[in-house]
Amino acid sequence: MDFNARIEGLFEEYERQRTSLSELQEKMRGISTTATSQRREVVVTVGQNGVLTDIQFPTSGYRRMTPKELASVIMATYADAREQAMVQAAEVLKPFLPDGLDAGALVRGTAGAEAYFPTEPRMATSVREMMLGRLPR
Repeated sequence: MDFNARIEGLFEEYERQRTSLSELQEKMRGISTTATSQRREVVVTVGQNGVLTDIQFPTSGYRRMTPKELASVIMATYADAREQAMVQAAEVLKPFLPDGLDAGALVRGTAGAEAYFPTEPRMATSVREMMLGRLPR
């Protein structure tokens, strides 16, 4: 394969990855999860990254609660919905990540620096070979 064909192939791969990224972003924006408290006092909905998008009180059960109890139930229900959103985000992200990279840790912000800056840079084999002078020019 000549150099021009190799470069053309790299540009095609770039466009494919760019399209995939757009699709990933759309799926991530579409994440929405809802959690309901055990006794149905509150229903909480969160979107991408666990951002609160809705809160409802489907029964009058919350009226019998002290402010502290209600706050606790709201926070626990929010935490459940947020965790569901993080699981969904990790599932969406996982196919786009290199093997061995923990999607759950990435979406939760707990991945170590090696997840972002590995000791060996990730690049296509053809690019690595070109950099090492193994491809015809």
